[in-house]
Amino acid sequence: MPDTRFFATAVLYLIGASCLLVESSGAEEVAIDTQLGTVEDNTRWFQATDIGLEGKAWADTTAPYQRLPDKAKGVVRDPVWGLSQHSAGIAVRFSTDSSSLSARWTLTSARLAMPHMAATGVSGLDLYVKTEAGWRWLKTPQPTAQTNTAVLVSNLPAGRYEFLLYFPLYNGVTSVEIGLTEKAQLWSRRYEGPAAKPLVFWGTSITQGACASRPGMVHTAILGRRLDRPVVNLGFSGNGRMEPEVAHLLAEIDAAVYIIDCCPNLNGQQTGERTEPLVHILREKWPTTPILLVEDRYYPDGFLVASRKARNDGNHKALRAAYNRLRKDGVKHLFYLEGGRLLGADGDDTADGSHPTDLGFFRQANAFEEVLKPILAPSAGTE
Repeated sequence: MPDTRFFATAVLYLIGASCLLVESSGAEEVAIDTQLGTVEDNTRWFQATDIGLEGKAWADTTAPYQRLPDKAKGVVRDPVWGLSQHSAGIAVRFSTDSSSLSARWTLTSARLAMPHMAATGVSGLDLYVKTEAGWRWLKTPQPTAQTNTAVLVSNLPAGRYEFLLYFPLYNGVTSVEIGLTEKAQLWSRRYEGPAAKPLVFWGTSITQGACASRPGMVHTAILGRRLDRPVVNLGFSGNGRMEPEVAHLLAEIDAAVYIIDCCPNLNGQQTGERTEPLVHILREKWPTTPILLVEDRYYPDGFLVASRKARNDGNHKALRAAYNRLRKDGVKHLFYLEGGRLLGADGDDTADGSHPTDLGFFRQANAFEEVLKPILAPSAGTE
């Protein structure tokens, strides 16, 4: 097998100086005290929590990498609470002049993979580096046990680099550490001002990331890199159901856009009953924050399986009707994304007839980007 460490290093040499620190728009740099690190065998290890997490909406959490606040326990349904312990969408963004980079992470579950989803997506990390051309993938270390240690890249050309490291999608982590050369400097990179407002996604297993091959390939992560925005991923596998208990929690987040993508976990009747109350909960707190309602993707076999097509059609009809009623009632800054735009007509972009592959997520990201870019523009209207 090829030496992936050599490959990662070669990538950096090929891009050369373009990898030297390229600042993310709207991001500030904060020096991290090297004394926070622990030295082992000439490597200084830093906890990701000491650097600062991206994609985590609440600070009041007992577990450092859980996605919902402690107060949600017993308020949201138990499956939602359990899935909130998965670290989907959480990442650490930093810059360093270290000539090598390592990672060490401990998972909450020994189940590293699923039958239809690779261990690298379920339980792995995913590293990107900022270049003049944008973010570029660098390394995905393979998880082989509950605690894993991996060299991500070594023998870097001299200079400072900005990195983005994504955490597991369908597993939790109790610890994530970044390893640098002993004398290296480390800076946290954090969004500030209007750019700090996140894209907030609420959805299903697809939003959570099934079945991406690695954490950086979910459409939510792709969009964060393309649009240069932090992302909060509140995808709950099988349990994105437009429930008011979760909606009230969403309303605590000062979002750039709320993206509601729950239809795959609902039927038409439920979609019709729950959409308007959800929008009103968000509107009560945030009168002008854009809300994007998303139809569920079409099942690729729906052209032959009548029950699958009927489920899609029922959801789409109900969501569109709710959207039209809200608009008629004067609700502004409300937007809509059709399900027919999310996946390809060839049927080649799901792992199991429902959950996207990397190709499917790439196509979804394209569809979302086309809608989100004008919404985020300073001159955005009141659709």
